[in-house]
Amino acid sequence: MPELRRDPIHGGWVIISTERSRRPSDFAPEERKTVGGFCPLCEGNEDRTPPEVFAFRENGTPPNSPGWSLRVVPNKFPALRIEGELNREGEGMYDKMNGIGAHEVVIETPRHFESLSTLPLKAVEYVLLAYRERIVDLRRDPRLRYVMVFKNYGVAAGASLEHSHSQIIALPIVPTRVREEIQGAKNYFDYKDRCVYCDIIRQELRDRRRVVYENQGFVSLAPFASRFPFEMWILPKLHQPSFELMASSLFPLAAEALSDILQRLKEVLEDPPYNYILHTSSFPEEDWNHYHWHFEIMPKLTKVAGFEWGTGFYINPTPPEEAAEYLREAK
Repeated sequence: MPELRRDPIHGGWVIISTERSRRPSDFAPEERKTVGGFCPLCEGNEDRTPPEVFAFRENGTPPNSPGWSLRVVPNKFPALRIEGELNREGEGMYDKMNGIGAHEVVIETPRHFESLSTLPLKAVEYVLLAYRERIVDLRRDPRLRYVMVFKNYGVAAGASLEHSHSQIIALPIVPTRVREEIQGAKNYFDYKDRCVYCDIIRQELRDRRRVVYENQGFVSLAPFASRFPFEMWILPKLHQPSFELMASSLFPLAAEALSDILQRLKEVLEDPPYNYILHTSSFPEEDWNHYHWHFEIMPKLTKVAGFEWGTGFYINPTPPEEAAEYLREAK
């Protein structure tokens, strides 16, 4: 059973993933790691994954068989497990609990060599709809407090399989960084009685220097204080704290915005590795006027080194205004 252990100084939690236990020889330098060979995520290999928990299927094909457009399956090597009780307890001055949660893989396409930037818009919409369905389902578990949706694309971004996929991890606690972001938004709201993200959208749409793409429902922009070169945010124009509350009519527009920015990054940066994260509210429900869900996309173009780890400062060699200009010119 994985364990969650609390740092007594910073207050954050660490997952000690006993089921992923690795020896020193397993930590090969990055350049020695390879991706390839047999792929358990390809169509026809459904028996090589745990049974699916959600899927978009064609013509009524049975679960765990070919004939799907998208599948969601439990991670075969989960960071957290759904079975069991939290059993929070102390160990001297330390706090720990069982690693209860959920860890799922969203297999975005049956075809191995497609990527999210090359999929048709309907397939990208399916990915976003799958996120919503799984968040709604996981929220029903009273032990859980937050659902993290993220994608690692490319070995340098942490992907262990090259088949296009993203991941969902449901947690019994709200992560420290999420709490800090939510609190920062609340502090702004308490001071100005407005959502900071709504204010960002209004100012950026007036200024236009950092805006890359806009449709009726969404805006893609390089944030003013970008931490990484070509960091991008996708924000809904309509104020909404939780991704899963988005109206179904907006999902095609969200897919359009996500597909557009991934295509631009691919063209300008020659298909870079990247991470994206869905930032959404925690639960249970409360007054969320201060928060605004969004996607953050971070190409892996520089490395976080000692200065960044030691100070919390980031050094970004590409001003966001220049990054946005490069991306606007891509299409």
